Amino acid sequence: MYEQIASNRRRTWLLIAGAVILLGAVGYALGLIWQSGPAGLVIALVVAIALSIGSYAYGDRVVLASTRARPVTPDEQPRLHNIVEGLSIAAGIPKPRVYVVPEVAPNAFATGRDPDHASIAVTDGLLKTMSRVELEGVVGHELAHVVDRDILVGTVVATLAGAVILLSEFFTRSWWWGGFRGRRGGDRGGGGAEAIIFAVGIVLLILAPIFAQIIRFSVSRQREYLADAQGALLTRYPPGLASALRKIGAASGIPMHSANNATAHLWLNQPSRVEGERMGSLERLFSTHPPIEERIRRLEEM
Repeated sequence: MYEQIASNRRRTWLLIAGAVILLGAVGYALGLIWQSGPAGLVIALVVAIALSIGSYAYGDRVVLASTRARPVTPDEQPRLHNIVEGLSIAAGIPKPRVYVVPEVAPNAFATGRDPDHASIAVTDGLLKTMSRVELEGVVGHELAHVVDRDILVGTVVATLAGAVILLSEFFTRSWWWGGFRGRRGGDRGGGGAEAIIFAVGIVLLILAPIFAQIIRFSVSRQREYLADAQGALLTRYPPGLASALRKIGAASGIPMHSANNATAHLWLNQPSRVEGERMGSLERLFSTHPPIEERIRRLEEM
């Protein structure tokens, strides 16, 4: 288990490094095309920092509001509060705020920039379908996200990916609509070398959003594996989470009306938005979560 945790962490940081390099490459390409030297890289960093500050300060409130989550008291949900409190003590963190989302599909998520500002939300469907040990497994998984500050990691990666996408779309839209007045191949006497550099920059800016999304989703998948392992370690009972994932997987065709692309990576399992929706091979590549069968298999091997 500890080897798996260490491996997942290494992969996550390698992917984050890849996102940083991709953002730098996009900024550098813009600088070459605009003949502005390092200005493109500076613009890329400024955009990333501005997006990071906004999502860090207000991201949790936006997520809770968008999912229609409502806070619940210990009197309303004594079992849920008891489990969250007990596992928070075991994890050595303050008890997160507890919310319930009015959705039939069983699912859950955690949000908040650090353990002192964390919230855990579960759906009505999860509370109705899970036994105590299964609910403990789910809560343990979400608390692992809180302990590891996965929301902060996810915010950093999503911001880097968002900056890449914004800059690439700005360039391609300007180019498409004729508003771009940069260096066009050899128009300014640069010859074949300039034309090649320009072409490489164009290709990078067009493909960068795809690479950015793949990196973003890959980080999210690695963090899910890590949270599974650490959640099982916290509860000392991997079969509890494995059983919960089986039930969640069986109900994956139930649509979630509050689900959207911006918050999909936060949920315990990839939420469906269409009745009976199933992922194909291409969708799996761009999924924010690993296959639920693989997650169950890894838990059973612990």
